[in-house]
Amino acid sequence: MAEVGELQNAALKRKEKLEAMKAKRLKRDENTSQQNNENDETEKLPRPIFRSYQPMDDNLKENALTKTEPGKVEEKIQDQLEAANVKTVVEDVDLINLAPRKPDWDLKRDVAKRFEKLERRTQRAIAQLIRDRLKGCSDNLLDAVNASDALARADEDVEEND
Repeated sequence: MAEVGELQNAALKRKEKLEAMKAKRLKRDENTSQQNNENDETEKLPRPIFRSYQPMDDNLKENALTKTEPGKVEEKIQDQLEAANVKTVVEDVDLINLAPRKPDWDLKRDVAKRFEKLERRTQRAIAQLIRDRLKGCSDNLLDAVNASDALARADEDVEEND
């Protein structure tokens, strides 16, 4: 039971502190607002600017903007029309860049280095096979050389037909 009374007393003390803080803040706000009011009185108020309204009062007519006449657009339009009439020379356009590319051009570009490696390895393997064939048929060397020449010619013919 004693604890409940202590909690209530602590709550009352907190409320009093909060009220004191609020009063202090309000007093400070009042002081600053009074200072601002004094400063506002000494400062000039902003003047209104009348863009589309013509005031009746002579004092306010000073704040009205003068009417401006629109600029002449004919000259600008004429310049743009003349610029549009300039004929472009077809020789300046590179027709190779305008031609559409094959759909797989990017794949070929990316794989080209790997194909070069494979081509070198393929040539080495073919040369090794020929050497092995020549070693196996050492007694009939002339037939082996002729056979390898015939294979080379056949490969050239196939490449030319492609």
